[in-house]
Order: sequence, then structure tokens, then C-alpha cells
Amino acid sequence: MKDTLKVGIIGGGLMGREAASAFGRWFVLENMPVRAELVAVCDLQDKLLDWFRQVPTVKLLTKDHHQLLACSDVDVVYVAVPHNLHEKLYLDVLAAGKDLLAEKPFGIDLGASLRIQEAIKKSGRFVRCSSEFPFLPGPQRIVQSLQAAQLGRILEIRSGFWHASDLDPLKPCNWKRQVKTCGEIGVMGDLGMHAVHVPFRLGWNPKRVYAQLQKIYTERPDGKGGMAPCDTWDNAMLHTDVEIDGREVPMRLETKRLAPGEMNTWFIEVLGTDGGFRYSTKEPKTVWQFERRKDQLWQRLEVGHQMAFPTITGGIFEAGFPDCFLQMWAAYAAERAGQLNGRFGCVTPEEAVRSHQLFSAALQSHQTKTVVTITN
Repeated sequence: MKDTLKVGIIGGGLMGREAASAFGRWFVLENMPVRAELVAVCDLQDKLLDWFRQVPTVKLLTKDHHQLLACSDVDVVYVAVPHNLHEKLYLDVLAAGKDLLAEKPFGIDLGASLRIQEAIKKSGRFVRCSSEFPFLPGPQRIVQSLQAAQLGRILEIRSGFWHASDLDPLKPCNWKRQVKTCGEIGVMGDLGMHAVHVPFRLGWNPKRVYAQLQKIYTERPDGKGGMAPCDTWDNAMLHTDVEIDGREVPMRLETKRLAPGEMNTWFIEVLGTDGGFRYSTKEPKTVWQFERRKDQLWQRLEVGHQMAFPTITGGIFEAGFPDCFLQMWAAYAAERAGQLNGRFGCVTPEEAVRSHQLFSAALQSHQTKTVVTITN
């Protein structure tokens, strides 16, 4: 009989519903030591709560997150709300004695992330942060190869996340476009965890940063016939250096809401003297691998649907976002149960705080137009 991980969701929007979908597909995972079940949902909108009525395992629908946290059936809480609400809700979850899967960026700013981290230490609860794309088969293949040190001396690293929906100046303003709800770090808070998850896990921690930040559209329609200010950063390029085997290596991290031609494109590129890898979600089944021979060679590898947590899905099929989201939750459940067994895991609180240290230094760098040393 498998242990059942009973989950409550605070925030029934886009990601909350995606989580419900993942739990509904849990049975496709093979040999999982834990079964996940959604039992409670909290949201302020009746329309969103009504959507969850179709989930047969849900027993509690509420607008009061305290009621959800008081529910003895809930083991783990997934919180998917705007950044300005992270600290309050995360601390409430921990105070209620629940484990937590937090959404990025783990607080609206560095101070919030540090207070959340301190509360985690005091509570002793199991906490991880959301980042989905490294759980696709292509990134998993690259991580395994990099851990095996097959590239010789690393020359350079690029990692990032781009989309282009904000190219339309008539797209209405939402909470991600305003400092009061998204945070001063803007796009770095929205997309930056995607860019740093793999580098951080491989031990590539930036020592210094020179940041180039852009605000493209400073106002957008407010949906009420007027215009609303948009004061967050739209695009960010962080030029950093990391230490690998005693040598400094340049690493560029890119997060862009205005990247022409892109639609939620996650990518990573690592080049070394003996080999290299490139991957982009534009070609979800494809990993490009470089080998230094007499004739230098880039070869295309088709990786299919081979997941870290095996599923019933045939290996010839192409993986997508619902698949990597399910894999992320499988990693969370397995690690919580002490059965990750060396597989790639979710973002840790320490890594989340490190990302805020980087983004805070990036703000300072852009303001002063200087290279800033990152304080850990």
C-alpha cells in the first residue's frame, strides 16, 4: 500500500489548475513510492473554486486559507499566488505545521526570502520551490553528462527563459508588471529561477554580475478604458562569472518577456574544450552535442520521453509542459519520502535565496553601471 501525499492548493489560477491536472495523471508514473491526491483548494474567486468541483478527491473549497491550513487531511500545501503574498502565506503554512512547495521567486525580494528561509529552519518542515523545465528528458541528459565531466575545460555557459507575449503594447497590465505585486526585480523574479536552477545545482554559483535591464513599455491598458503604469523590468541579461575547477568561467543568464519570435522558450548551452551541449524547448526531443575530433562535430540526439521518474508513455513520444510539471511533483514527493535516490531534485530554499542574492546584486549593478560582487 503506497503512502498518500494529501495536497492543498492556495491559489487556484493557472498553476493551481496545472497541479490538479498533474495529480489526476499521477497513475501514469510507474513504481512511484508515493501517491498524490488533491484534497483542498483555497482561492478568492468563485469561478476558480467552481472549476475544482470536478476533481473527485477535493473535499474542501474555501476562500479562507486559514481554514485550509487547519484541515488535518492536508500534508503539503502548494502556494501559487502573486509575489507580494508569498512571505505571509509561506509563513502561515509553516506555522500550521504543513510542508510546502513554494512558487518562485520565493518572496518578493531578498529580505522576504531570508525571513522565509529562517522560518523553514525553525519549523523543520520540508520545503522546495517550483522550477519545471529541467525535468524534461533533454535537460536531464545534459545534467547527467555534465556531472560525469565529459566536456574537458568549460569555456562558457548560457541559460535562460524567453517569451514574447509582451511585445503587444495593448496587452493589459497585470500584477507581474507592477513593482508593488511582482517586486522590483521584475522579470528576474518571474522567470529567473528557470535560468539558475541547473547552474546552481551543478555548483555554478555566480561570484560577480554585470546586469543590463530594460523597461520597454512603461504603461499598458488597465482593462477599464484607461492606462496603468508598468514599472517592472521587462528584459534582463546578467553577465556573471563562476568558478569551475579553480578557473573563472563566463556565464550569461537571460530572462526576457519581449523576445521576438519566442513562446516560453527555456534553453541552456554549455561549451567546453572537448565537448558541449545545447538544448531548447523549441526542439523538445532534441539535444545537440558537440565533440572535438579531427573534424569538429555537432550531432543531433533524439531523446524522446525517457523520464527520470518512468511513466507508461512510450519513449518515442514528445514530452511537454504537463509532463515536466508532473516530474517536478514526482521529485518533490520522492525527496520528501527520502527516495529521490540521486535523481535531480526541486529547487531548495538555499538555492532560492541564492537567486535573490543574485537578482539583488543585478539591480545594484544596473543602477551603478558597475560589476557587483555577490554576497552569499
